[in-house]
Parts: sequence; C-alpha cells; structure tokens
Amino acid sequence: MAFELLEIEGEQELTKRKDSYIGGHYQPHSAVTLFQGDRLQLLEEIPDKTARLIVTSPPYNIGKKYEKRLGFDEYLKLQRDTLTECARILAANGSLCWQVGNHIGKDGEVFPLDIFIYGICKELGLKLRNRIVWCFEHGLHCRKRLSGRYETILWFTKSDNYIFNLDAIRVPQKYPGKKYFKGEKAGQYSCNPLGKNPGDLWTIPNVKHNHVEKTIHPCQFPIELVERLVLALTNSGDLVVDPYIGAGSAACAAVLHGRRAAGADTAANYLNVAKERIKRALEGELRRRPLGRPIYQPSPGDRIAQRPAQLAPAKSIQAPLFATA
Repeated sequence: MAFELLEIEGEQELTKRKDSYIGGHYQPHSAVTLFQGDRLQLLEEIPDKTARLIVTSPPYNIGKKYEKRLGFDEYLKLQRDTLTECARILAANGSLCWQVGNHIGKDGEVFPLDIFIYGICKELGLKLRNRIVWCFEHGLHCRKRLSGRYETILWFTKSDNYIFNLDAIRVPQKYPGKKYFKGEKAGQYSCNPLGKNPGDLWTIPNVKHNHVEKTIHPCQFPIELVERLVLALTNSGDLVVDPYIGAGSAACAAVLHGRRAAGADTAANYLNVAKERIKRALEGELRRRPLGRPIYQPSPGDRIAQRPAQLAPAKSIQAPLFATA
C-alpha cells in the first residue's frame, strides 16, 4: 500500500492510495522522497524556500563504518556546503535543527561540533533560538575523560516570524495542583492546564542494543526526539527534510503526524530499511517508543538493581566535614 497527500478543506493529510509511491526524486506533491546519492544532489532538486523543517544528525567524522574520516577543515567545508543549500531551501518561517556531538581527534582531544556549526549558520544569516541538550544517560564508558552522556541540537530559524507550536509539545507539570497564594489570582491554579514548556534539556533514550527501534544503522535518531521538533516547528502537510536520512527516523516522525518528508543517503541498505519503516509508520504498524513515555527506572527490589554481596562496596564522593580555604 502506498500513499499521497490530498487537499481536504484547506488542509493536507496523508491518504492511502494504490497508485502512489515513495519516490526516488523530489516532486512538489510527493508524500515521501528517498533519494539514493549525495545529499547535495537531493537538495538541488528542492526549490527555494520550500522546507518548513530541516532536521538531521550529520556524520561526526569519528571514523564510523558508514563515514569516511576526513581532515577537520575538509569536514567543516562539507558541512558548510550542506548548510548553504539547506538555508536556500528553508522557508521564511521555517526551522533548521542540526543535531551534533563531539569530534574526537586522534590524540583524544575533544572538538564540540556545535561551536563550529553555530559559526557557519550565523554567516548564513540564521538565528539561533535554542541549544537543546539531548541527554541519553547510557553509552560507552571512557577511561581518560568523563563519559559523554549528551549531545546538542542547534535550533535555528530564518527569520523572527517562525512556526512554534508550544502547546503541541507540553509535558506534565511537576506540581499540577499548585495555586497562587496571594494577589488577585489567589486560590487559582498557577500552572498551564495543558502542561509545561519542556525546556531545553531533553532526556530521551538513545537507540542501542535492545531498543525497540534498533535497526542495522549504527547511529540512528530515536523517533521521539524528532517528533517533538516536527510537532513544534511544522504544521500539517509541511515538508520535513533530512539530508542524512539513514534509517529514516526523521521521515517516520514526519509521516506519523501528517507531514511530508524527503531525505538522502548513499547506502542502499539503509534506504531499504528507511522505506520499510516509513511504510509501517503509514500503516500504523511501526514499532517505536511512544512519545512522552517516562524513562524506565528499576525498582529497588529488582534483582538486577541490587549490588551483589561478593563485589567490593561502591565508591561514593564524600563531602568534607569542614570547608577549606
């Protein structure tokens, strides 16, 4: 079963239709475009000011199997080329969200990629609205530095008039029963009944090992992460572009909420995974972590949460009894 966008009472929605399909080249009314090839080739097919949201996680240039390790200056040039095209296709009220971590040099020196990306985007005239910290709590353990447990999403807009649907991404209040205790509003509830602003620190599990969304791709977006951005920064029928689409998480997040999607990858096996996931998303059969599900916390009574008696006592940081000068 394939899908297309239909105009219904002034709004667009994804609708099943047998003679429609996920296209390989960008067309103005395609529901989904999966382009096999270089991301610049896809971006060149997209007209100026067309994309409402560009969201991606580019390679970090750390030697992963799916990337070619480059000199750092050469890597930044490739990012500049990509961002230049992204700025061209971005709608006047659109947003660009660039999710990056750290580049680790051969000697172990850390280069925070968001610092360099920020400079490029400022040169292109984009305006930073938030530096979102994505905390994922689990990962590799480092021996010579603190283990990395977060990455960043730089959210830029093209203008001061941009889409931001805060109510679509509100989260439960910590104290929903809190009331004003004085003044004209004394006795009234002080919180927004729809929930609170989620803030710029997002704790969302990364896709590792037994994660329900795990595919053959070694470094994929959790769909929930992109869903927040799609809901907040686009409206129904808008185009969401991921220049490095990989396993298709950004496209899945888009079509799950009635948006169009376009993305590129050079690897046919990743695009095949993306295509299958998108089809399952459109048919309501995609296995994924639900948006807003609380982070799992083991019960103190769980065997796996108890420290085995044969292990040495766990170390803890002890505060000094007296302050020292």
